[in-house]
Amino acid sequence: MKTKSIILSIMLLLTMGMMSTSCVSQKKLVYFQGADSIYAKAQGIHQQYEMRLKPADQVLIKITHSGDAELLSIFAQDVTMGTYGTTSTYTQSGTLSNAYGYTVTNEGYLILPAIGRVDVNHMTCEEAARSIEKKVKELNLLQEPEVTVRLQNARVTVVGAVRNPKNVSLTSERNTVIDILAQCGDLDVTSLRKNIKLFREVNGQRQMYVLDLTDADIFNSPAFYVQQNDMIYVEPNKSLGVKSSAFYTFLSAGASILGLASSIVALVFAIKNETK
Repeated sequence: MKTKSIILSIMLLLTMGMMSTSCVSQKKLVYFQGADSIYAKAQGIHQQYEMRLKPADQVLIKITHSGDAELLSIFAQDVTMGTYGTTSTYTQSGTLSNAYGYTVTNEGYLILPAIGRVDVNHMTCEEAARSIEKKVKELNLLQEPEVTVRLQNARVTVVGAVRNPKNVSLTSERNTVIDILAQCGDLDVTSLRKNIKLFREVNGQRQMYVLDLTDADIFNSPAFYVQQNDMIYVEPNKSLGVKSSAFYTFLSAGASILGLASSIVALVFAIKNETK
């Protein structure tokens, strides 16, 4: 009887050990831990979330004024590389009709008809619009111009252990890394939530930021708000990665069989003991 009890105990311990390999600590999965205490009172937002123009960005530009409409024809000449012509394209702020598309040069300039080169490097769209207005006035082309600039074709690339890796088009100038991951179906079960890598080009250099989704301090990261052309890599958890392997499938099946066998043996012993 003692031998049988030892065997039963060993089988139960093996079953519990094998089944525990599939358990994941809740602390590794819960987002924004510590937020209850950190944000008990409202916190100010200090990060820069407006996107700034970079070389190779494509923008839509619309110039209007309250005077003679014919004066605007000088800005409608399709004479510069990167001009798409009159368009009605959906942009971050909706439909911008009667606008023309241009590409920021590698030196950070826009080359516009009748205006020439305008330095817009690292400017927001609003700052770029004001800079173009200033140039129009300096050249005495229009007295009271109104310029609108919109960034188009902005996107962020997401790869790695997410449910739907893809290029995410940005529909506004205020997008967080959480917004982007949500559009990819959130992280999958194998994701390493403490080591999200975001790569960004800044002044001709590539920088990497590491984000921890389980820490509420992520809201203060300079990479919490994404920029156009960012790339996000979600690293898989190696300990959980075996779930997709044949060995893990065999291990799980073995644990289930052992668990069932242990239950049957325990039931048989219980019946025998009751009948004695």
